[in-house]
Amino acid sequence: MRENSALIVVDMQNDFCANGSLPVKDGDTIVPVLNGYIELFKAAGFLVFATRDWHPEKTIHFAKYGGKWPVHCVQGTKGAEFHKDLNLPKDARIITTGDLPDDEGYSGIQGRDPSGRLLSQALKDSGIDRVYVGGLATDYCVKETVLDGLRAGFKVTVLGDAIKGVDVKKGDSERAMKEMTKKGADVITLKDMKALIKKAG
Repeated sequence: MRENSALIVVDMQNDFCANGSLPVKDGDTIVPVLNGYIELFKAAGFLVFATRDWHPEKTIHFAKYGGKWPVHCVQGTKGAEFHKDLNLPKDARIITTGDLPDDEGYSGIQGRDPSGRLLSQALKDSGIDRVYVGGLATDYCVKETVLDGLRAGFKVTVLGDAIKGVDVKKGDSERAMKEMTKKGADVITLKDMKALIKKAG
C-alpha cells in the first residue's frame, strides 16, 4: 500500500449475507477482514469507496423481468443496506450501481457517486492510480470491478482473504481469480499487507 491508493469495498449488503434474499455462502465471514483493511486505509489517510447494488423494483436484472437473479437490494429496503458490522468511515464515498431498469450493475467502476461521476472518474480526479478491491461476490461484482479497473488503466490488487463467491457453477470463483490475475491483477492478504507496512515503517 502506497500513496495514490484507494480501497473499494464491493456490495457488502444485507441481501448478499446470511438471511438475505441472495446470500453468498459465508459472505458474513469477510466483514471483520474488510474492517481490518478499512482501518489500515483510514490510518494512512487514504480514500475508502463502498459500492452498493441499488436496484429499482423492476429491472432486467431480476428473474421476473427476464434476468437471472431473485429480487435483491431494492432501493431503500433493509436488504440494500450495508452489513451492520461493516465499519465504513463516515467519509466513505458511496458508489451506486444497477439503479436503472436496464442496468445490470455488476461493475463498481461503472457505478456513480452522488454527484453522478463514474467511479473511474472519481478515482482519477482524486489522483488514484491503484485500487484494492474486496467484498462480494468474487465471480460477479468483484470480478467485473477488477477487470474494469484494469481496463481503465488502474493497478488493481484483489484482497484475497476478503472476498467470497456465489459459484452458480462449481469453480466459478476459482476461474474468476485466474481471469483477474491473468489480466494483470495481483493478490494480497491482510497479514501480508500489515507485514509490508511494518517493514516500510
